[in-house]
Amino acid sequence: MEDQFIRLYENLISRVSGPLHFRLLLQPLMATLFAAQAGLKDAREGRPAYFWALFSDPEQRKELLQQGWKAVGKVFVIAIIIDAVYQVIALRWIYPLEALIVASVLAIFPYLLFRGLVNRIARLDWKE
Repeated sequence: MEDQFIRLYENLISRVSGPLHFRLLLQPLMATLFAAQAGLKDAREGRPAYFWALFSDPEQRKELLQQGWKAVGKVFVIAIIIDAVYQVIALRWIYPLEALIVASVLAIFPYLLFRGLVNRIARLDWKE
């Protein structure tokens, strides 16, 4: 079991300098752009910050998750595909859990972080 964690750690770290490393910038950038667009729309409509609303508003949770997935789902799927290609090239094998971890870090986390942040900043600007 310990060997698997060591392999996971080493494989994840090797992506920074391995082939296709440009995706480590492009995919979070795309997720951030989608998040900014959605965050501005949320601010115009007076909605609360996205991540906060996921936990604090159970009536709208399903709708919010659907909106988020619609916006970032394509980037997530592309991140999985590109990571699978990377794994075939660099590791000569495909590790699905690693692909899910990388796709989550590159697509979902930036989206969750920046959608609410852009909403808050835009609402501050519009209040003045």
